[in-house]
This record gives sequence, C-alpha cells and structure tokens, in this order.
Amino acid sequence: MDKSVNTLNNEHQVCWPERLSYGASNFACCLSFGLIGNFLMYFYTDAYGISAAAVGTLFLVARVIDAFNGPFWGILIDHTHTRWGKSRPYWLWFSIPYSIFCVLVFTTPHLNLGGKILWAYITYIGVDVLYSGVNIPLTSILPNLTSNANERVTLSTISALFATAGSTLISVIALPLVKAFGQGNNQKGFFWLGLILAFLSCIILLNAFFNTRERVQSVAERRSLPIKTSLKALKGNWPWAIIVFIDFVYWIGMQTRNQVTVYFFKYNMHAAWLTSIMLGLGLFGSITVAVTPWFSKRIGKRNTMMVGWLVSIAGQLVMWVGAKVQNVPIIIAANIIVNLGLGFISGLIAVMLADAVDYGEWKNGVRAEGIITAFSSFGAQLGMGLGGAITGWVLALGGYVANQAQTQSALNAITWNYVWIPIMGFGLSAIALLFYHVDSFQDKMEADLRAKHAREEAASKDN
Repeated sequence: MDKSVNTLNNEHQVCWPERLSYGASNFACCLSFGLIGNFLMYFYTDAYGISAAAVGTLFLVARVIDAFNGPFWGILIDHTHTRWGKSRPYWLWFSIPYSIFCVLVFTTPHLNLGGKILWAYITYIGVDVLYSGVNIPLTSILPNLTSNANERVTLSTISALFATAGSTLISVIALPLVKAFGQGNNQKGFFWLGLILAFLSCIILLNAFFNTRERVQSVAERRSLPIKTSLKALKGNWPWAIIVFIDFVYWIGMQTRNQVTVYFFKYNMHAAWLTSIMLGLGLFGSITVAVTPWFSKRIGKRNTMMVGWLVSIAGQLVMWVGAKVQNVPIIIAANIIVNLGLGFISGLIAVMLADAVDYGEWKNGVRAEGIITAFSSFGAQLGMGLGGAITGWVLALGGYVANQAQTQSALNAITWNYVWIPIMGFGLSAIALLFYHVDSFQDKMEADLRAKHAREEAASKDN
C-alpha cells in the first residue's frame, strides 16, 4: 500500500517542505482566480464591452450551477480511492484543464454582443467549475495531513499567508502589467497576464500533488463512501452549517468590495492609480494571519475570529468616513484596519472546516471530507457569485456607464458596494459565529477519535 494512505493515529508535525508545498497551492489559486475575482467584471464592462447588468446576471447564473458543482466535487472526492489518497489526485488531474480556462476567460474573440455574452458564459462557468476541482481538495486534504489540532492551525496559517501573498501580489501587479502587456489595449493586456498566471498556477498545483501526503484516514475511509453514507456526516453537524453560512455571507461582502475597488478609485476618487496600492494593503493581513496560532491557543478559534470580524467592521466604518470626505489618508488607514481584521478570519476558516469533518465522524460515525468541504466551497462560491451579481445590479440601478463621468447616483452605487454591503456580510458572519462552540469540547472529540481509529486499525489487523 502506498505510504500516502497509511493510517497514522499520531501527533507528528508535517515537515516544512510539505507545509510549503501545501501552502503554495493556495498561492496558486489566489494568484490565478484572484485576477478573475477582482478584475473580471472590470474586464467585461470596460474592456470587452458587456453591460454591468448582463455581467451581474452571468455571475448569478454561475452560482446556480454551483448548487450542483460544489457537492459534485465533494461526492467525487468521497468516492475516490487511489494509491495517492483521496484529495491529492485532483491536482494532478485538473490543474491543466483549469489553467487552460484561466486563459480562455480573458480571450476576446471578435463577436457581436450576443456572441460576447455567450462566450463569457461558456468560459466563466468553465473556469468556475474547474476551480472547484483544484480548490476544494485544498480544504478537504487538511484533516488528512495531520490529526494534531495545533498543527492544523499551523498548516492553515501557512496556507493563509500564501493566499494573502497571492491575492496581494495580483492586486498590485494586475493593472500595471495589463497596461505594460497591452500597450493601450486592455484586451491584449489581460490575455497575456492570464496566460502567464495560468502557467505558474499549473506548475505550483502539480508541485503540491507531488510533495504532499495523506496520512490520517480511518480504516473505513479506505473504501469509497456511498452518497447516502457521506450525507450522514452532515446530520446535526452545526459547526459545519455555521461555517458554510459564514463563508457565504463573508464572500458576498468581500466580492462586492474587491470587484468595485477599481471603480471606486477610478470614478469616485479620480485616481485610478491608487487601485493597486489599496489592494496591495491586503499584505497587512499577513500580520494577523501570522499571530493567529498564538491567539487561538489562548482565547480559542471562535474568539479569535470574532475579533477579526469586529476589527473589519470598524475599518469599514472608517472607510465610509474617508469616502464621504474623499480623504486618501483616512481611506488608507481604513484599508489597513480592515485587512488586519480579515487576517484572523482567513487563517481559521479551513481549520474550522477540518474540525467539522472530525465532528461529523465523532457524532455520526462517518468521515466525509469531500462532501463537508465541498458544501463550504459551494457557500463561498455562491457568496462570490451573488456578490458579483449584486455589484453589477447596484451599478446598473445607479446608472453606471463605462468610461464616462458618472452621475451622483452611480457614485453612490459604487460607495454602497465598497462600504455598506461588506459591513452587512461581516456583521451577519459575526452573529452566526456566536453559535459556534467546538472549542469547548475539542479535546474530548480528538481523544475519542484517536481511540476509535486505534480500535479500527487493531480490528483490521486481526482480520
């Protein structure tokens, strides 16, 4: 049997090369899909000539498809049993198709408006579905990399640091590189940038496949799980339900904020050059990501995340003040505050999902990493899509017209997307987090599962 699927009921730490390979996979996802998430609406409206309302509808339709897309990948993972493990093979199988669609989504064939919209639907939905194929395994593999709760926080922290680096890097370099590659032609600039990022992401994801190992699995988990059995892991799994909801409303707020940043500084502040700088302030999130393990050991995961939400909401309120008086230093300070708060959150969501996998096995006797993490990915992508749709619809309702001086109603619509919708998402997440209580019984849950795995392994050897 391949050593990657051996059952190891131990507390061993994961070696640094594997930690870095795992974390780098999140860098790859955030680098390539960050370009799509932050700039695709701008690319469609201001470079490819599609209306904001049409783009908003496209993003919503894609999320309806995600109602089937996320669980589909989760079921596939739970039915996968290879010598490489359950989650790892998906990086091998789908990194190349995903990278191809990362290029196609920024390809601009000469079509009429209807043809452009159809092309956008095909390529965006394609890249969205394939992104799930390489991103869901990033979360589903975490509970199988180690059984140690502190090591999971470490791995998730490293992954979040890489994610912050990827998101910040693409935010800073995207528009300058589009300008450099395009020489005044944004369609050409986005295409070449998409091609380069797709190639880099493919190499990094394949590296993650070759340099990670799935070492924590129960005896029963070595067999494919029927769908009906996988779904039992969700019964009464309140930690999972809470994190799915948080992922959903959090990404509504984040997507509206991220997508409208370029509009806010181009039209409201009349300083489009500030866009890259403001998005680059996401690097401040790495400070709180780095100290997340220290905080979570002392005040618990839930309380650490709650601090993150409250700080982020405070930063958004400061942002409103800065937007109202159009004061750049205040807006810079607000962005720093928001990103410091978000750092606590990004470092813990994957860990809490891993805890939900353990909880499903502890409560229901079924360990189903695929279906549990897939529904969380569905929640996140549904939030991203709805956030994208809301952004487009609010802009359209405000009377936004690309590459023109905007009316006051259009400027107000941009501000709503940039300030108030994120506050709503962050606030609802904080309220939901009040009902999360895994920290209070995690030690007992881990001890019970270790004993259960030891009994199963002994019984397997006897047979």
